[in-house]
Amino acid sequence: MEKLRIVFMGTPEFAVGILDTLIKQNYNVVGVITAADKPSGRGQKIKYSAVKEYALENSLKLLQPTHLKEENFLQELQALDANLQIVVAFRMLPEVVWKMPKLGTFNLHASLLPNYRGAAPINWAIINGDTKTGVTTFFIDDKIDTGAIILSSDTDIGADENVGQLHDRLMVLGSGLVLETLSLIENGNVKTNIQKDNPDSKTAYKLNKDNCKIDWTKSAVEINNLIRGLNPYPSAWCYFGDKKEEWSVKIHDAKTVFESHDYEVGSIICTKKEIKVAVKNGFIQVLSLQFPGKKKMKTDELLNGMTFSEETKAY
Repeated sequence: MEKLRIVFMGTPEFAVGILDTLIKQNYNVVGVITAADKPSGRGQKIKYSAVKEYALENSLKLLQPTHLKEENFLQELQALDANLQIVVAFRMLPEVVWKMPKLGTFNLHASLLPNYRGAAPINWAIINGDTKTGVTTFFIDDKIDTGAIILSSDTDIGADENVGQLHDRLMVLGSGLVLETLSLIENGNVKTNIQKDNPDSKTAYKLNKDNCKIDWTKSAVEINNLIRGLNPYPSAWCYFGDKKEEWSVKIHDAKTVFESHDYEVGSIICTKKEIKVAVKNGFIQVLSLQFPGKKKMKTDELLNGMTFSEETKAY
């Protein structure tokens, strides 16, 4: 059995779940690589990545290169004398890095490859209305998420599941798959399958302001999928506005109401406790939302202190 010396690379909370599993299973993690610190938010305070926070709490050797081809970083990485690297939600690696360890570098990706290669696979699976997803381990090559597959594991997506809930389930599923992958590598039993490009495969595009904006001309199901596929982060959004005022509003929780009506698409219908937005085949009932400069609120809480004119529209 090969004795493993592991370098782990990752940045967000999803990666922490996997790293924590490795530590608790007593794997020898000789180094952790994560993103460089960067200022964040209105105060531009320096924010550590979730992986850095974990590494510091657990006294793990930490490297934060700005450039992955820097000579100093490559020397430090070489000095760790790892024979395996594990990558979870990090960034594209140069060949000099992923080829360095004797046993290779493998990635855990939160989709069933080749479907949803790219930056935001968990979000897009829900946004596109998929009913099944999963996790995949594969050896890294010179392209993004195209390497030879080691193992995969699938799971159903709940009809009302949001991306936060699915994220947490895939983190657990992924932790188990990484342990299975490590067992194969340790025992020299790895068999891989070359990925075949599938014309029906979807892409997990990077999320931005434009593709997170709600298009109220779409169907109730499509709109609800977008909202839950971006809840809790980064959040679907739209404008609420009338002739006098306009707000950029984040919609966090919603549900579909299917009934015929004569309202114009985007019309906002309010009671003392409810906000519904008219769509072509019913309504989107807004359950929680966030106005600029305010915290996330349930709709009935917001309506305690705010009223909308009959001219207010969502767009």
